[in-house]
Amino acid sequence: MGIYRFGDFELNQDSRALRLGEGEIEVQPLVFDFLAILLRHQERAMSKDELLETLWPGVTVTEASLQRVASLARGILRQGGMETALRNLPRFGYRICLDQPAVLETKSAPVEAGSKPSSPGSAILSASAAVAARKWQDAAAAFAEADAAGELLTADLEEWSLALECMGQPTEAIPFLTRAVTEYGVAGERLRAASPAVTLARIHLERGELAVAKGWHKRAAQLIDSATGSREHGLWCWMGARLMGAEAEPEQALAFAEQAFKVGKHLEDPVVESLGLIYRGFFKLCLGETKSGQEDQDFAAALGLSSDIDPVVGGILYCNILWSCRNFGDWARANQWTSGYENWCKGHGLENLSGSCRLHRAEVLGIHGTLKEAEVLVRAALDQLALDAPWATGDALRVLGDIHLAAGNFAEAETAYRASHAAGWDPQPGLALLQLEQGQAEAAFSALERSLVGNGWPTLQRRGLVLATLAKVAARTDRLERAREVIAELEKEPLRWPMASIRALTAQAKAELFMRENRLAEAARELQLACSCWTEIGSPINVADARLSLAALLIQLGDRIGAELELGSVMAVATKVDSPRLMRRYEELKDLLSDAPKTAVGGA
Repeated sequence: MGIYRFGDFELNQDSRALRLGEGEIEVQPLVFDFLAILLRHQERAMSKDELLETLWPGVTVTEASLQRVASLARGILRQGGMETALRNLPRFGYRICLDQPAVLETKSAPVEAGSKPSSPGSAILSASAAVAARKWQDAAAAFAEADAAGELLTADLEEWSLALECMGQPTEAIPFLTRAVTEYGVAGERLRAASPAVTLARIHLERGELAVAKGWHKRAAQLIDSATGSREHGLWCWMGARLMGAEAEPEQALAFAEQAFKVGKHLEDPVVESLGLIYRGFFKLCLGETKSGQEDQDFAAALGLSSDIDPVVGGILYCNILWSCRNFGDWARANQWTSGYENWCKGHGLENLSGSCRLHRAEVLGIHGTLKEAEVLVRAALDQLALDAPWATGDALRVLGDIHLAAGNFAEAETAYRASHAAGWDPQPGLALLQLEQGQAEAAFSALERSLVGNGWPTLQRRGLVLATLAKVAARTDRLERAREVIAELEKEPLRWPMASIRALTAQAKAELFMRENRLAEAARELQLACSCWTEIGSPINVADARLSLAALLIQLGDRIGAELELGSVMAVATKVDSPRLMRRYEELKDLLSDAPKTAVGGA
């Protein structure tokens, strides 16, 4: 035991105090021990296994817990300009590298009045152990007990807030993050105060409170001041990207995300780098840079999830990709990421999936035809979103409408779509498809045209899906020139919309146009292409819809055998997914095939 002096720091092992210059720094017990161990063995690198066993003897924790402790330690060293002294050795461990070796004085020092040593069995140590073990409810309860006993340091308030967020209670974290901003400020640690201020901006944004979020973002900028190369500035830039996105300024959002990525990469901070990169990709997708945007997002997730991130950051990375996949109709990719997200949540103590996760999964299940399970899941998502992301309620209602539409419950679908619109979300293109089913093609056309207006990220990302549906409706309403114009826009930029779903929808729109132009053989080929694309995605309901249209066309062409084959496939799907809508249309065409094999029929 003794005192280590390095740079302007003094670490006293006897009193468990860390000083910078003339003042004492608040430091969590595990972070203090981490620094003490590295100083004790400064002549060599410490492996991850050594550090895990020393810091958590007899407790099974993941490497992510060690990464978080290291991140907090680096933040403390940053206050003395020594963050680069802590080296992360990939696939091995950590080492502290000093220009001048730390001096050890073995004279014991008395416990200072300002220090807060933690005794074995104390609430704060229990809280730290629970955080490391991803037992979030236990952690929150222990933090509350430690707070009552006066054991909390300011950094513990941030950990407490993390536990509450991981429990799906971000609103409950707001007072503790506000306390952290205040306490850091009073202690003169303005830069550290910026981090909880950014977190407050994020939580309020996700609650749909844009004005409050902007206020905390501005407060963070004031605290960061001229420290534009800091981690806190990188997080501030990332939050700026989100705010600009919420204000329908995609170009400015992309610039903020780019800046966050550069700061994170310069600092070799995987949290800031991955957050900047994931949003750089997100807004590239909005602006039509599809391939580059997807590459950014996939790499960001791989970078973040293999590095020093907490469950909240991991959730942000996953959710961001899934929003994009769903908006683009990129269902194969969405299915892969959704499965990965569920497994990741369970591995990080998030047994109760977030509302966003349930929503993502519900839409994927609906696309794959599991309608009843999808409906149960989206209703659960609506309950959870009211707590952790109320801004997404409208999207969840849109998905619920799509599920009812697929099943043929038109009244319920209309109710859900109207509720989605009332919640501030655009329920297209599902609402337009419902209106087609109800014989309201003119209303569908007008609504889709309105959906293309604006620069909000959902509008920009869903543009391909809306355009393809618009082309179909334009043809159905004899606006053939508009249909050709929209199809040309989709086909002249194949790299912008390479997804199989948009190719399928475009093919169906072309089939509708060709039927209006009496080019029936060409229409049949387009419908066969649509069937192939929907099969590639694994969407039996959409395959069945395309087959119904093809069967109707084959009846018109007098091809009884071909029509019977298509209808046989439809019946198998309608039975499997339990869709009364598909069964009704199957029966209508079956009767037509029997009674009037050459009568013209239009597919919906």
